[in-house]
Amino acid sequence: MHSLFPKETCLPPKILYQKGCLAELAKETAPFGPRGIIVHGASFEKKGLKETLVESFRSSKLAPEFFCRAQGEPTLEEIERVIRKGREVRANWIVGIGGGSVLDLAKAAAGLFHAKEQPAYYQEGGELREKGIPFIAVPTTAGSGSEATSNAVIINPEKKVKLSIRHQDFLARKVLLDVELLQGLPFSVMCQSGMDAWVQAYESFISKYATWFSENFALKAIQLINRHLIPALTNGREEDLNGLLLGSFFSGIAFSHSRLGVIHGIAHPLGVLYGVPHGLICSVCFAPSIKLNLPVIRQKYEVMSQTVGMDLLKRVTGVLAELKISSPFKGKAILEKEMILRETLKSGSTAANPKPVTPEDVLFLLDEIF
Repeated sequence: MHSLFPKETCLPPKILYQKGCLAELAKETAPFGPRGIIVHGASFEKKGLKETLVESFRSSKLAPEFFCRAQGEPTLEEIERVIRKGREVRANWIVGIGGGSVLDLAKAAAGLFHAKEQPAYYQEGGELREKGIPFIAVPTTAGSGSEATSNAVIINPEKKVKLSIRHQDFLARKVLLDVELLQGLPFSVMCQSGMDAWVQAYESFISKYATWFSENFALKAIQLINRHLIPALTNGREEDLNGLLLGSFFSGIAFSHSRLGVIHGIAHPLGVLYGVPHGLICSVCFAPSIKLNLPVIRQKYEVMSQTVGMDLLKRVTGVLAELKISSPFKGKAILEKEMILRETLKSGSTAANPKPVTPEDVLFLLDEIF
C-alpha cells in the first residue's frame, strides 16, 4: 500500500527565505554561542562576501574563524581538519556557505565534532553516540539539496569509495536561502547543479520508498527546475534564480524522505574513479535511467510528462542538447568494472530504485554513457 506520510519527518527547524538574508547570519548564530567556524569555498572570498560577514560579526561581538576548502568533493581527512580547527577555538557552531561539497563538509564536521572515533568509522556504519554542535546551512548553488538533508557524502580516497555519513542530528538547525548568492555563478556550475537537483527530484518521485509527502515536494521541484533552469542560465533573472533555489531545496526535502535511485548508486563510484563532477554524471545518466525504469513507472512517468508539458524523455534529451551536455566518458575505457558493479549494486540509493537493479542493468547504463 502506498503510504501518505513517512514514518518520521526530518526538516530544518528554521528556514529563512529572503533576498539578502545572509546579512542575518551573525544574529542567527548568536543563540548558539559566540565562537564558530565558517566553512566556505574560494568564490566566497572572490565575491567579497567574507569582508561583509567579518564586519557583520564584529558589530555583533561574535568571533568566527574561516575555513576555506579547496575544490573537489570533501574527504575524511578534510573533516578531521575542520574539527581540529573548531576544537582549537572551542567552536559552538559550524556554518557552511557554498555548494553541496562545502555544506556536506561543514555538516559532517559539526555532527562529528564530539565523536570519539575517526570519521571513517561512522562512514562504514559505526554508531554515533555523541551529539555534535549546531550546523547552519547557506547554499550558494541550486543543486545538492544538502541544506535539507541529514547526510553528508564523503570520499575515502584510500579505499576509492564515496559514501554517506548519516545521522538525524546532522540536520541543519537553520537554513538561509538567499537568492543573491546564486548571482554570477559560472555557467557550468549552475547548469550541472541544476540538473543534479532535477535528477534528485525525479529519482525521489519514482523511488519505491516514496510517499505522498515526498512525491509532492519532488513534483514541485521538477516543475520549478524544468521552468527556470534554462532561463536562469540565459538571463539570470531573480525570478528564475529563485525558482532554482526553491526547486533544489524541495528536491532535498523529497529525497531525504524517500532515498534516490540507481543514478546516484552508479554516480558515486564513477565520480571517485574519474574525478568527474557529480552533477555532470547525474546529467548523462538521466535519460538512460528513464529508459531502464520506464516499464515499471508508466503512471508516474505520465504525471512527470504532464508536469514538464511534454514527453519527459524528449524534454530531458532536449534540455541536455540545449545545454550542450554530453557524456565525458565516451570513448574511454571502463576502469575497474567489477568495482563499479559492486558499489552500484550495494548502494542504498540503488536499493530504492523502483525496478530491482541487476548487474545487467548496471552494464546497460555503462554502455549508454561510455
